[in-house]
Amino acid sequence: MNKPFLFHTASRKLGILMGFPERIYTTDEVKKAKELVDKGYKHQITITGKPKFKRKVERVLELVKVAGYYDFFRTYLRSIVEIDGLTQLREADATIWANEYAVQNPVDAASLFVQKANGMKEYLEGKLYYGGTAEKRSVKKRIEFLNVLKTKSREEEVVAECDRLLRFWSESSLAY
Repeated sequence: MNKPFLFHTASRKLGILMGFPERIYTTDEVKKAKELVDKGYKHQITITGKPKFKRKVERVLELVKVAGYYDFFRTYLRSIVEIDGLTQLREADATIWANEYAVQNPVDAASLFVQKANGMKEYLEGKLYYGGTAEKRSVKKRIEFLNVLKTKSREEEVVAECDRLLRFWSESSLAY
């Protein structure tokens, strides 16, 4: 019972009278979510899935923290849910639906999660958050994240994987 009290205490400090919308679908819900985010609202991330999936996502989020992107991530997303289908951003729920394969490589998954958070940011800002131009912006954020993680990580394996993924994205960008 303390968590709701703490939430409301923190919310009052931000001048927030009501909580974050359950769904972010209607114009009013998007507007309210954007107002809260602009005031500094941060989600408490929840992970739903099998224990192995949860452990892998926790490792992914550790890397997001190492790079200094965790506040950005939890500003725009509230949960990661394991699914059997395709990994995707569910904007109306501020949720990433991810399959077990999406989190096998924690460095790649961390960059994907930051990319999805950027997509959610653009959704709340009313920008066109899908399609070619939006995808280029999100990939740019993903590459930015990989460069920062490469610089900040002290794990040789993480740095090497950042290098590999940055080469991949550099080669892929030639297709644009």
